[in-house]
Amino acid sequence: MGEVFGAAGQLRAGIRAYRMIAAMWIRSTMAYRASFAMAAFGNFAATGLDFVGILLMFSHVDALGGYTLPEVAFLYGTAGAAFGLSDLVMGSMDRLGQRVRDGTLDTLLVRPVPVLAQIAADRFALRRLGRITQGLLVLGYALVVLDIEWTPLKVLMVPMMVLSGAVIFSSVFVAGAAFQFWAQDASQVQNSFTYGGTTLLQYPPTVFAKDLVRGVTFVLPLAFVNWLPALYVLDRPYPLDLPSWLAFLPPLVAGVCCVPAGAAWRVGLRSYRSTGS
Repeated sequence: MGEVFGAAGQLRAGIRAYRMIAAMWIRSTMAYRASFAMAAFGNFAATGLDFVGILLMFSHVDALGGYTLPEVAFLYGTAGAAFGLSDLVMGSMDRLGQRVRDGTLDTLLVRPVPVLAQIAADRFALRRLGRITQGLLVLGYALVVLDIEWTPLKVLMVPMMVLSGAVIFSSVFVAGAAFQFWAQDASQVQNSFTYGGTTLLQYPPTVFAKDLVRGVTFVLPLAFVNWLPALYVLDRPYPLDLPSWLAFLPPLVAGVCCVPAGAAWRVGLRSYRSTGS
C-alpha cells in the first residue's frame, strides 16, 4: 500500500512540475506574440502540405485503396490530431540524446522532481498547436461531408480515437527517449516511429502490405490510434480478417502501452552514468 501511495505522490509531483515548467515557457513565448503567431502559422502550413499532397493525388484518382477523399480525410484528421496533441505534450522527449551527450541531464537529476516531467516540459512549444488545429480542421471537413449513419457509440469513437491515440504516441515518445540513454544519436530512430507512424496512419490500411499491417497491429500497436476504430465508424471491412470488437480497445491498449514505456524509461534512467562518473 505504501508503494501505491508513493507512486501516486510522485505522479502528482510530476504533473505539478510539468505544469509549472510548461507555464514558464508559455509566458516566455507569449512575450513575443507576433513571433508566436508566425511560428504557429508556419507549423500549421507545413503540416498542411501533407494534406495538399493528398488533394493533388485525388485530383487524378477517385479512390485510394478503395477509400474516397472524405474517408482518407477522416483517417488523416484523427491521426494528425492525436499525434499533434502528443507532440505538444511530449514532443521535447527527442532532445534527451542531446542532453546525455552534453551532460546537461545531470542538472535535472539533482532537482527534487521527476526527470521525465522536466524533459517532457522542457522548451514547451506552444506553436505545435498549429499541427493540432490543422488536423482538427481536416477532421471537421471529413465529418461534415461523410455520409455516416451516426450512433451514440460512433460519436464517442471520434474523441476516443484522438485521446487514446495521443497516449499511444506519447508512450512511443517515452520509449524512444529511453533508448537514447544508450544510443545518444537515436532521435531520428524515434522520429521514424512517431512522425513516420502518423504519416502511415493518414492513409488507408489497404494500400500497405499485410506484413506491415500486422506489425503495426500486434507489435507496435499504432493501428489502434485510428485504423481499427475508424473502420468501425466508416463501416469498412477490417484488415487481416480481424474481429470488429478490436475497435473498442484503444483506451485499454493505450494504458497497456504506458507500462513497457514506463519500465523502459526507469531502466534507461538507472543505467545513465553522468559525465562526471
